[in-house]
Amino acid sequence: MQTFAFHPFEAPENAQAIRHDLRAFLAENQPNDEPVRRANCWTTFDPGFSRALGQAGYIGMLWPKEYGGHERDPLERYIVLEELLAAGAPVGAHWIADRQTGPLLLRYGTEEQRRKYLPGMARGELYACIGLSEPGSGSDLASVRTSARRTEEGWLINGQKVWTTGAHISHVMLALIRSEEGSERQQGLSQFLIDLDTPGVTVRPIEDMFGGADFNEVFFEDVLIPHGALVGTEGEGWKQATAELALERSGPERYLSSHALLVELIDACGDDADPAIIATIGRLVSDMWTLRQMSMSVAAKLAAGHDPTVEASIVKDLGNTYEQELPQMVQAVVDLQLTDDSTLARMLTMLLQVSPSFSLRGGTREILRGIVARGLGLR
Repeated sequence: MQTFAFHPFEAPENAQAIRHDLRAFLAENQPNDEPVRRANCWTTFDPGFSRALGQAGYIGMLWPKEYGGHERDPLERYIVLEELLAAGAPVGAHWIADRQTGPLLLRYGTEEQRRKYLPGMARGELYACIGLSEPGSGSDLASVRTSARRTEEGWLINGQKVWTTGAHISHVMLALIRSEEGSERQQGLSQFLIDLDTPGVTVRPIEDMFGGADFNEVFFEDVLIPHGALVGTEGEGWKQATAELALERSGPERYLSSHALLVELIDACGDDADPAIIATIGRLVSDMWTLRQMSMSVAAKLAAGHDPTVEASIVKDLGNTYEQELPQMVQAVVDLQLTDDSTLARMLTMLLQVSPSFSLRGGTREILRGIVARGLGLR
């Protein structure tokens, strides 16, 4: 039976230098945008900022230099991500390519695939999205119906993906598709790289309650992709995709999505704050600190080459709960109208509307708790 094992996060000796250099970079390069864009910033797209970040060496930090990477330490990268998110930097354009697609190609991709995609990703110029969910399936990824049929010319793709973050600005999708006709559930699934400018691909935005369109639905109508678009081993897509999700579920974005609101609350209430506000800030800060320690432990475990699937699922579940409760707790103690024009009111209004979706991305609570139960030997 497995339990949450805290793996020590031993910060590199140059940790303070990394923070100092990155803060100087942000002071010079972070756009002076609408303050609300600092909240949930890892879904805020700014290609110009991503290019500047890539030129400074903050994307593809762990990748081999031959593919445009920088061969840095994994814990150095964690510090960079934490600083970017805490500052509310607009990192959404390159986020998925850096966090998931690039590492998966290094593990499973062909040499041709790596050379085609990784250098552009490391420069902050080539963006990727993940094609998992489908209509009627939600987080039940094993019910994939989008099909890939092998032909002499290549693979013929038909079907639909939904809730695809960033598809409207992405150049390529890494999609989980049923490649074996008649197969069921986890069997017969494969992963494919689909260039989104391929004929037959249609991307349609899904507008949220706040007027944003981070999510998309993507349609494939007789989309022909080359045989070399297959990633890894045919029929092993389920194993590859679940390994990829472990990278998605445990990072600092799982407790910092609403962080800008907490900072704004502290700044707005000043030195003479109401005791109820002080108590709320104390609880939120202590909860965040605990989540940070758990997330750093998972990062250290990944860096040491261990499998943190159960721990990563726990971090995501608890982190999403925290992110969703934060705006509700602020609303309960702050006397303001949501129609106010203050930065605090606008951030709160936005997060109250979009935060319910935080527990869906990367797997619902039910999926995550099933993974934890399996790890504990309970199912």
